[in-house]
Amino acid sequence: MNNGIELYLRAKEMKVVNMSAGQGNIPDDIIESVLQHHDIVDTVSKYVHLTKQGKYMKGLCPFHSEKTPSFTVTPDRQIFYCYGCGAGGNAIKFMMEIEGLSFPEAVRTMAEESHIPLGEWQGRESTHQHPELDRLLQAYELTSKMYHFLLKNTEHGKPAMEYLRSRGFTDKIIDQFQIGYAPNRWDTIVQFLEKRSFDPVEMEKGGLISPRHEGVGYVDRFRDRIMFPIWNRNGKVIAFAGRILGEGQPKYLNSPETKLFNKSRTLYNLHHAKNSIRKLRQSVLFEGYGDVISAWEAGVQNGVAAMGTALTEHHATMLKGLCDEVIICYDGDRAGQAAALKNFPLLENAGLHVKVALVSDGMDPDDFIRQYGGERFQRQIIESAVSTVKFKLIYLKKNHILQEEEGRIAYSREALNVIAPLSSPTEREVYLREVSAEVKVDFETLKQECNLLRQSLQKKQGFGDNNENRWNNGRHKNGQIAKPNVMPAYHVAERRLLHWMMQDAETAQYVEKHLGDAFNIEDHAAIAAYLYAYYAQGKLPDTSRFISSLQDDRLEKTVSSIMMMDAPDVSPHVLDDCIQQVCKFPLQKQLDLKREEMRAAERSGDALRAAQIVIEIIALERQ
Repeated sequence: MNNGIELYLRAKEMKVVNMSAGQGNIPDDIIESVLQHHDIVDTVSKYVHLTKQGKYMKGLCPFHSEKTPSFTVTPDRQIFYCYGCGAGGNAIKFMMEIEGLSFPEAVRTMAEESHIPLGEWQGRESTHQHPELDRLLQAYELTSKMYHFLLKNTEHGKPAMEYLRSRGFTDKIIDQFQIGYAPNRWDTIVQFLEKRSFDPVEMEKGGLISPRHEGVGYVDRFRDRIMFPIWNRNGKVIAFAGRILGEGQPKYLNSPETKLFNKSRTLYNLHHAKNSIRKLRQSVLFEGYGDVISAWEAGVQNGVAAMGTALTEHHATMLKGLCDEVIICYDGDRAGQAAALKNFPLLENAGLHVKVALVSDGMDPDDFIRQYGGERFQRQIIESAVSTVKFKLIYLKKNHILQEEEGRIAYSREALNVIAPLSSPTEREVYLREVSAEVKVDFETLKQECNLLRQSLQKKQGFGDNNENRWNNGRHKNGQIAKPNVMPAYHVAERRLLHWMMQDAETAQYVEKHLGDAFNIEDHAAIAAYLYAYYAQGKLPDTSRFISSLQDDRLEKTVSSIMMMDAPDVSPHVLDDCIQQVCKFPLQKQLDLKREEMRAAERSGDALRAAQIVIEIIALERQ
């Protein structure tokens, strides 16, 4: 199959990621063992509730928000595909997406879970693929241990240790969270890393040290701060947060963003909390590191925090992949409440059910735990969390004096704006009765005003689901069912050919011989090239295994989509028809251009040119 290898090389030239580079030189037998030991249904079911529908399993997509299940798993082909967002692939791809892992990381994680021996691969991949990142990870791990040692074993660390103990931090918690201390010196970590032959330029790029403002050389980035290591979701130290020990600003200083650390894609304590989050299907979102750690010691072990930055859509997607419900537990002051309000839409748009823990005014969760204890915190704060609607009403009520007539009227109007959009009549009635008692206005009067407001909102909003949300239910804003995109005949033919080729090597050989790389759509040509090369290596038809050979996100989604389509049974006649349809398209395109060119010549009065074009058109029609 020399032609197949040529097409494979052509696929690489089209900037499709090649197999070996994407996989990190992972031996095929390890990848195959991982796929054999990790059934797609079992893998997905840890994160998504699946229901059997014929030969498929369906559930709500963990990668985007939807009310109607469009996430589909095909057990016999060992693939998943979402008709809403287009995510698709095999069990390894699912783990990559849901856990935010690279291909080698996903394979390694899944292999270790199944006790599959990795042989010598792990060391070779690590050294060969990302030496700079590996050195940086090693430097962060050593630096974290150094800070921890300085806290617990030196005179420099005594004031920091006394402060932590005064805040209720036990030795067990200090050890578990690897809390440390950066001394008030300029070169402790610089010298520590230099003695271990780390390149200072790399360490500066990685955020561990800083260049001197004046002169040559480097200085420690963190000085006289209590150090909290920040881990990625796999438990690797990738950054630090330093809390100043004395007076000064900023109170907290985070590592800069690097190749390892991205604030908008990192949640503090996720590596510790993710098992508990999965088990409970619930996460508690705190504002700071201290709150997370105190809550952990109090028994709340599903807590995480954003990295000193606003919550992002990616944070919400990460949580949606692990749980169904998020409890926001921010400080009890107005700033904390305002931040909670701001994050409601972000979390709800990700498909999460959101509740709010009400912390006493002027206190943060850490204060509450130290004053009243962990048991009361769980019972009174976490377990008594209220709905977002209830929280909004409480928040609004604080802005008005209900003893005054004007305050009651203003509050009731603002409350109706919160209650009216609710779709459940029962929910609306419960909240309306509460407001009625608070403002001393007849319930039926409030209900009538609420119904008028709902009618007004419905006229503005149109039909269907909440148009603000990224739901996938196939409706346009005018309420009409969205019509599916009709593909051109050649497009359908190409998809059918690839569908059959992925299930049968002889069909692929036949298409290679009669069509080769003459697919009109570039992605289809690339997939065909990979298929020719795949079969040239003597491999058997296996969609999941083939997907692992691609290592290109776009192509993986396309293959998953193609394998989910309903295609007629293949036969020589149908196969030839599809090949003919694919070959005909470029000729048809040329024909249309020639006809337009002929009409232009006739309009300009160039009869000779028009006659020449007619001859060309006849030749194309014969073809």
